[in-house]
Amino acid sequence: MSALAPSPLAIVDAEPLPRQEEVLTDAALAFVAELHRLFTPRRDELLARRAERRAEIARTSTLDFLPETAAVREDDSWKVAPAPAALNDRRVEITGPTDRKMTINALNSGAKVWLADFEDASAPTWENVILGQLNLTDAYERRIDFTDERTGKSYALKGADELATVVMRPRGWHLDERHLQVEGKAVPGALVDFGLYFFHNAKRLIELGKGPYFYLPKTESYLEARLWNDIFVFAQDYVGIPQGTVRATVLIETITAAYQMEEILYELRDHASGLNAGRWDYLFSIVKNFRDGGSKFVLPDRNLVTMTAPFMRAYTELLVRTCHKRGAHAIGGMAAFIPSRKDAEVNKVAFEKVANDKDREAGDGFDGSWVAHPDLVPIAMKSFDAVLGDKPNQKDRLREDVSVAPGDLIAIDSLDAKPTYDGLVNAVQVGIRYIEAWLRGLGAVAIFNLMEDAATAEISRSQIWQWINAGVVFETGETATADLARKVAADELAAIRKEIGDEAFTSGKWQQAHDLLLQVSLDADYADFLTLPAYEQLR
Repeated sequence: MSALAPSPLAIVDAEPLPRQEEVLTDAALAFVAELHRLFTPRRDELLARRAERRAEIARTSTLDFLPETAAVREDDSWKVAPAPAALNDRRVEITGPTDRKMTINALNSGAKVWLADFEDASAPTWENVILGQLNLTDAYERRIDFTDERTGKSYALKGADELATVVMRPRGWHLDERHLQVEGKAVPGALVDFGLYFFHNAKRLIELGKGPYFYLPKTESYLEARLWNDIFVFAQDYVGIPQGTVRATVLIETITAAYQMEEILYELRDHASGLNAGRWDYLFSIVKNFRDGGSKFVLPDRNLVTMTAPFMRAYTELLVRTCHKRGAHAIGGMAAFIPSRKDAEVNKVAFEKVANDKDREAGDGFDGSWVAHPDLVPIAMKSFDAVLGDKPNQKDRLREDVSVAPGDLIAIDSLDAKPTYDGLVNAVQVGIRYIEAWLRGLGAVAIFNLMEDAATAEISRSQIWQWINAGVVFETGETATADLARKVAADELAAIRKEIGDEAFTSGKWQQAHDLLLQVSLDADYADFLTLPAYEQLR
């Protein structure tokens, strides 16, 4: 074989990392460069289409199932490809970033699947992007261990048959990777994450009896799913593995995708394995798309919007029905609680809530669900075991009783709850604390006994923005204004300084986080994604 031509991909403004040459090989970079050449122009067109659709929603304040794809929905004959053995039973999935400790703990957790996250649970520092890839490869090669310097505790992998199956989540289409460029243009982060992982691990995973499995985030249309499908077809040919080896689960976490679930499965049908219901990003997407729709689209406090809200129930039940009609897995939402090592009563109440939530999902027909902490795996497992027994899933439950009209998905005003002053305070508190950690390179952050990720910060800042622009009057009689948000943020910053002390405050990124939260919450022009201006500040 002749030598490969040098890749046109340049590594820009990045400090060298230990063992990065194992990830950034000439062959891997050539593959990523080819993905960029072939598919970034279409990515750019699809991002432009998002803006056009947003403008249309601003004019009409409504959404509907697409007339041009009615034939796909009405054709009962098509199904997605059968699930591979490693993805047939997904009753509990654990999520988390790909640092070394989490990699071992997630694989050992007892969950059936680990969502190895390069997206919302990972701040995209160069270190996280590259070393996360290395950690996954090390795990597949069984050369990974970890000793916690603080506690002295050591971590090692269990036996191969006890490990979770990895489903890797690359970044969303909107994010670029500034450290990898072709002729001065940054490569989309999604292509970097997917490309490096697929190139190094696709064949290795097949040898392990599994495969290159992916979660696709922030999808907004069936055309974006079609782009991913074309990438999978190209990539499988490129490395010489059979078509259909890749499997993708799509997060239905945007309001526009909720109207195109069947079309998304259809586009990916040879590579599709399911859909997932992601709550915080879904609510963020509703605010983003209907932000000029008036009072009927104003959401109450995020914690008051449970999965039993009528418009959320419409979304999740339609997802189950759609998946099972087409032979795909329906995966439920996140249990984000982080157990307290100090307060048994807090745990008791939270565990009961988690159990009720998972009982409801299993009863509704979901085939599995997410947790954020290993201690929640047995709780979720018990809920699904009670319904599934020895069956790997319940795709035979077709939920033909479910009927969802277009308006049901956006009936926000069917909720009795209203925004509260405490909700504003919580949005500011969580927003500042999360952004501060993200700017230090942490994407999954325990805040007030909940594991929060970037979706939390997005819904928090979106609610502040929405309430101010809608002139919401709280139960205290105060009106949501920019000045009130500034006062709450200033009070919170002072409280944090008092809580952690001057030294820790000064060495952190608290003022920067405070300023960024206010920027994206108060600007007249609503930023599409908080992570875009935040990435400019991430070093």
